Amino acid sequence: QSAQSAQSAQSAQSAQSAQSARPYDVVLFGATGFAGGLTADYLVEHLPSSGRMALAGRNRDKLEAVRDRLTGINPDVSEIGLLHADSTDPGSLAEVARSAKVVITTVGPYLEYGAGIVAACAAEGTDYVDLTGEPEFVDRMFVENDATARKTGARIVHACGFDSIPHDLGALYTARLLPGDVPIEMRGVVRTNATMSGGTLHSALNQFSRLRPLKEASSQRHEIETRPTDRRAKLKTERPRRDPVTENWLIPLPTIDGQIVKRSARTAPDIEDFGPEFTYSHNAGAKKFLTVPASIIGFPLLIAAVQIPPVRRAIAKRIAAGDGPSQERRDRTWFTVDFVATAADKTVHTRVSGGDPGYTETAKMLAESALCLAFDHNPELAGQLTTATAMGPNLIDRLTAAGLTFEVLS
Repeated sequence: QSAQSAQSAQSAQSAQSAQSARPYDVVLFGATGFAGGLTADYLVEHLPSSGRMALAGRNRDKLEAVRDRLTGINPDVSEIGLLHADSTDPGSLAEVARSAKVVITTVGPYLEYGAGIVAACAAEGTDYVDLTGEPEFVDRMFVENDATARKTGARIVHACGFDSIPHDLGALYTARLLPGDVPIEMRGVVRTNATMSGGTLHSALNQFSRLRPLKEASSQRHEIETRPTDRRAKLKTERPRRDPVTENWLIPLPTIDGQIVKRSARTAPDIEDFGPEFTYSHNAGAKKFLTVPASIIGFPLLIAAVQIPPVRRAIAKRIAAGDGPSQERRDRTWFTVDFVATAADKTVHTRVSGGDPGYTETAKMLAESALCLAFDHNPELAGQLTTATAMGPNLIDRLTAAGLTFEVLS
């Protein structure tokens, strides 16, 4: 594994040198959609004065309209490039990847539209970020592209929005407050008043209807993934109970977030970041007990229902994939993720919090992830990485400056 890490570092150095000559620092694929549009707005307001950005998509007229809007937001930004990109045209995706230091894509569901641009970035040594919360997609992309990305120096970083930055970086932030030479046990507890976004709904329905392929992708990854010998990391399912620290009822949450945290603990550049043995449980937090049985009964029923195509289509029609809430609704929305962690005789309680997680904060997290890869000095790693391993404290600092809160409560 040390030889593999050394090769990854050498590839990363070579890739960063090659990227410096590319015409754009950041290329955004999907700017004509709702989440992509918010990400574009954030980028144009926070891109360094010397930064270069471009928009990629199929419809040039729509891209020009977005560019006109962005120029109105920040007239000082240098000219924004426009690139043709079609998820069904590998040649166009390769050209986009060759043009950028970092590619952002908001084009989902990723299982349907995302594989081509990941493969192009891996082949061209281009850094990549997305918003996916689809475990099957992440596992398939690891199987298909991790080895190539390690050779070319590309950093492929999935789940750079609410899935899974608050959980991944919050776990890192919390673990670093504890001794790094003893086992750490941690639980995360997420609460929000947000409604599910259209993109999230469609991605979730697609993934829930693919339970067998999901298991197959996980097994294929397990067969080829190298595991460290100097540390252990595992997920634990909490029993539903009242948490005396956060004062919430705990509901086990089987989303991708827990998997991402576990992978960060396994592959962190410094073993002391998560300790030699790390155990994590991921939960939703509820103030009322009745939410617990409703969730435990309702979730399996939903999984069963979406196996029936007409039912799945009926649910999907409730919110279009590209639709999103009004600014007024987003302004009233919030999230918190509490972490309670113990190592030896020390326990800490921390919290990551912010505003609307599905759109406003997600656009911020995604854009800052791309800017962090493009402009900050990060660990010299390559391949499929997590936000904690690829950027870690640099991204925490960026997000704190951007208005997210990382705090120690006790």
